[in-house]
Amino acid sequence: MIASSISAIAFDLDGTLVDSVPDLAAATQATLADMGLRGCTEDQVRSWVGNGTEMLMRRALTSSLGDEPDASVMADAMPVFMRHYEACLERYSKLYPGVESVLGTLQRRGFKLAVVTNKPYRFTVPLLQAFGIESFFSEILGGDSLTKMKPDPLPLTHLLDKWQLQPQQMLMVGDSRNDVLAAKAAGIASIGLTYGYNYGEDIGLCGPDAVCDHFEQILAHLPPQQSE
Repeated sequence: MIASSISAIAFDLDGTLVDSVPDLAAATQATLADMGLRGCTEDQVRSWVGNGTEMLMRRALTSSLGDEPDASVMADAMPVFMRHYEACLERYSKLYPGVESVLGTLQRRGFKLAVVTNKPYRFTVPLLQAFGIESFFSEILGGDSLTKMKPDPLPLTHLLDKWQLQPQQMLMVGDSRNDVLAAKAAGIASIGLTYGYNYGEDIGLCGPDAVCDHFEQILAHLPPQQSE
């Protein structure tokens, strides 16, 4: 068990709850095609995800152009990407095994649950709704919900303040170094998941408090009921 005092859990979205790369890749490929640029593979997109849609598009354009895109190219690309992604938000994506049942278990046990993602809020809520898991979360923060996003600790400290919790009462669960770094900066515990998107790196190298290969395994690190 990480800490018996844990009463709230923040979850990343992409690569943690949902395998969203297939739709992100489809939108990225369509954007590059519309711009008359060389395409990319789904595996490439899988290695680019994690820092929000603008960084995803910047990485895709850099790969295609062979150099960093200038501001005008980014300005042209972003609305095209947003339109394509909105059209295929949950077409190919899927929940990871065990996500729905574990979230239900945690909710019944009395844990406060939140989503803290770098995905824009306008895409986050519809995606959660599409998979029927939005109701598990009392707070949902997208990458544009606050002035900073992960790996900055602001989204997590925002939740601590809103829920009036001490750092030892909250846990961050995610698949990326951004999740672990944000948790460390906020002074809270973290669980790193090995099956998501972490730029091809071993999540354990980031130093989370625990590493899990499957979503169900996080239950073994939590108290059976939230601490009062």
